[in-house]
Amino acid sequence: MSSLLVAPRALRWLHRTILLGAGALALLLALPAQAVPMFARETGQPCVACHIGGFGPQLTPFGRQFKLDGYRLDVHNGWDTHVSMMAIESFTATRKGQPTPPASGFKDNDNSELQQVSLFYGGRLADHWGMLGQVTYSQNGGLLGWDNTDVRYTHNYTLGNGKGGVFGLSFNNNPTVSDVFQTAPAWMYPYTTDDLGYPPPATPAIMGGFEQQVAGMTAYTMFDGSWYAEAGFYRTLSAALLNRLNAGFNGRIVGAAPYARVAYTRSVGSGDVEVGGFYFDARQGQIGSDARGTPISIPGPYNAYRDLGLDASYQFLGSGRNIFTCNGLWVNEEQTLNGTYSRGGSSNLRNTVDAVQLNGSYWFDNTYGV
Repeated sequence: MSSLLVAPRALRWLHRTILLGAGALALLLALPAQAVPMFARETGQPCVACHIGGFGPQLTPFGRQFKLDGYRLDVHNGWDTHVSMMAIESFTATRKGQPTPPASGFKDNDNSELQQVSLFYGGRLADHWGMLGQVTYSQNGGLLGWDNTDVRYTHNYTLGNGKGGVFGLSFNNNPTVSDVFQTAPAWMYPYTTDDLGYPPPATPAIMGGFEQQVAGMTAYTMFDGSWYAEAGFYRTLSAALLNRLNAGFNGRIVGAAPYARVAYTRSVGSGDVEVGGFYFDARQGQIGSDARGTPISIPGPYNAYRDLGLDASYQFLGSGRNIFTCNGLWVNEEQTLNGTYSRGGSSNLRNTVDAVQLNGSYWFDNTYGV
């Protein structure tokens, strides 16, 4: 990832300016009795119609359908229906300080930062076309770069027996970001983590290893409101382009990486249940650096990652007064590290990585959650 040289005084000024700007824009775009996101203005619906708790990636059945339809429901139009903003200020404290500061300009412990300021653009682009795009600034490094982006083409269909669904194409930059269930790695809990603490443990590649570094196209369908299927391929963008976008570069995907996803969902009483699975297979080349220290792709043997996942979720929505959610995710990754092993970067040629996650939440009046 490239870095910007920003003087401490200028960085503090930028920090304050962004916070004030975020607050001003939030006040400018706010609607009575509901949150800021642009989709509330586009659809004329309160945020809780799509999001459990009115904020965050947990989607209701209506929210999932809105995403499947390409973020299009034109009740209102105008520039302010397509733009919104989010800011996250964080404080990180650990029991023991780190041996060295986690990033330039920070201490070895007890760090506060403007971790994320995101600008979103989304909604209808044209007939059958819609999108959700995001750019994000972080105080850590002083970088402004692209974030999760999902551009969709959608079309509804009906079969001869009267049943039907929606078919679509998703052009996105993060495997699983196109998914509509909160058990997908791109949307799983925790929804935000600190970036100044100790490094996290190893996780399968599909759990963030290629986010914002790839361009992919997937085809998907939701049939009869229950059966979901999606498949496609991903390729790495050039290291030079990623550097200009202030995105990371962990190595070039050799050829194309296939991705597939299936899920089944149905209503159960006053809620709904989902079970599914996914597959991802990537061969990744090695990285070096040029004279300026910018990451570049280098020739040689590659690492292979094959990920298989199973997931399940349950939502009890009821009348909206008391809401419960429960989500489970298991991912198994088989690694063959030909590249890393040959360069002495790994003690094993083959590894297995398993990730298991279980989480639940409770929301009162769709406002207060834990």
